[in-house]
Amino acid sequence: MYDYSDSAGLAAFLAIVGFLSFVFFVGFYVLSSWFLMKIFDKAGVQGRWRAWVPVYNYMVFAKLGDLNPWLVLIGLGAGIVLSWVPVLGSLIGIATFVLTLLAAWRVGLKLQKEAVWLVLYFFLSIVWLGILAFDKSRWNTAIPAAPWAGNGFLSDRTSWSGIPAQTPAGGYPANPVTQPGYPAAGGYPPAAGYAAPTAGYDAPPAGYSAPPAGYSAPPAGYTAPPAGYTPPPAASEPPAGYTPPPAAAEPPGGYTAAPSAASAPEPPAAPEPPAPSEPPAASEPPAASEPPAAPEPEGPNAPRA
Repeated sequence: MYDYSDSAGLAAFLAIVGFLSFVFFVGFYVLSSWFLMKIFDKAGVQGRWRAWVPVYNYMVFAKLGDLNPWLVLIGLGAGIVLSWVPVLGSLIGIATFVLTLLAAWRVGLKLQKEAVWLVLYFFLSIVWLGILAFDKSRWNTAIPAAPWAGNGFLSDRTSWSGIPAQTPAGGYPANPVTQPGYPAAGGYPPAAGYAAPTAGYDAPPAGYSAPPAGYSAPPAGYTAPPAGYTPPPAASEPPAGYTPPPAAAEPPGGYTAAPSAASAPEPPAAPEPPAPSEPPAASEPPAASEPPAAPEPEGPNAPRA
């Protein structure tokens, strides 16, 4: 006899699973559409309704990611139509997800997110959308062109009203990965006359100052002082107008320096007896005065007074 209780229990279980799946799907759709609406606002997309239309919202997302939006529609449609083919349907679904992954990479770059954020999108896309929707990042299209920019099949060549073009006004900046040697965007060119250091050059340590003018390198064989050595202070120059004191006079010949105070004192020499005084010399008598000379007799011819 057929047991209707087992079939009823199975039907009830399937109904509960279907209801929970429907609630989960609706919740996921509402949250993802809300987060997409916030991201579209940052990108300057006009009309918030675009984020709430199924399939179309991810076409806009792909367009903001520099991909052909029609590829998303083709991928989703082909996946639904060919879902009954086990392998082909799965491959189309994977290809469509890869398209959204590439678009997420470009959208993340325009919102200042590195490529590593794709790992979060791969496992939890709803969390990735929520972070980009509510962080303080701003939309910036001045990033290097996508690797597929020259591919007419993948790159976006469409123009839709209400969705701003993603090509920067001054053109895409150079990509330092695909064009090595070209300065990256935002870099500053070196000053005029600056020459790159030679190979093997080591930058001076922090706090290093150039030697003063007139500095000459130490001679060969010079050995640097040990660590912790402090050079003696330089002798200060005398002030202007200073006259050095005269040099000490040299002692005369035969001079013997006084004994140092540390040597033992010698006893004084015995006083010598005074020498006998000599008697004064006798005074000589004064010399006798000579008589005046007698006048000579006058001659007969002498004149008279």
